[in-house]
Amino acid sequence: MPRTSTISARGQGFYVNATQQPWAKNYRMYAYIVEELPKLIAAEVDTADLSRQGIFGHSMGGHGALTIALKNPGTYGSVSAFAPIVAPTEVPWGHKALGRYLGDDRTRWSDYDACALLRARGWSGDILVDQGDADDFLREQLQPERLQEACNDAGVDLQLRMQPGYDHSYYFISSFMRDHVAWHAQRLKKSG
Repeated sequence: MPRTSTISARGQGFYVNATQQPWAKNYRMYAYIVEELPKLIAAEVDTADLSRQGIFGHSMGGHGALTIALKNPGTYGSVSAFAPIVAPTEVPWGHKALGRYLGDDRTRWSDYDACALLRARGWSGDILVDQGDADDFLREQLQPERLQEACNDAGVDLQLRMQPGYDHSYYFISSFMRDHVAWHAQRLKKSG
């Protein structure tokens, strides 16, 4: 399986609405996903049913999916992730990015930390996470065991699937994407 290169926090939005310059003007990924993108979809896709939305992503995008769903439970009925950054307030990538985008006041960072949000707000559904056990970022940056602990504390059912031999690559995602799409479809089906 292919290995990935080092990821840098430069150019990554961490799915926040940045408050610090020079990022504040354009780093508004949270608002884009939660507000702008659904409006664009509704305007362009006649069959879009925004009452049934799920969200998932990979790595930082997995972090974004988790935090966005946890902050908007009335909007998103399902959430899953591939190799998400689950506790950015506790790892080097998060320290670097959140400090740049949100400033030095770490109390503001918890709004963008899935583990902190789970403990503060909970989640009414279950969560699916796939993580490769050969991921170079597993121990220092991703730490899915923190998500398992937070879900346990919040009484949330987490299906954490450690995938043997997989790294952080798109090959990993493509191997399990079908599972995630089916998982979301099952949770978002209309009743009756």
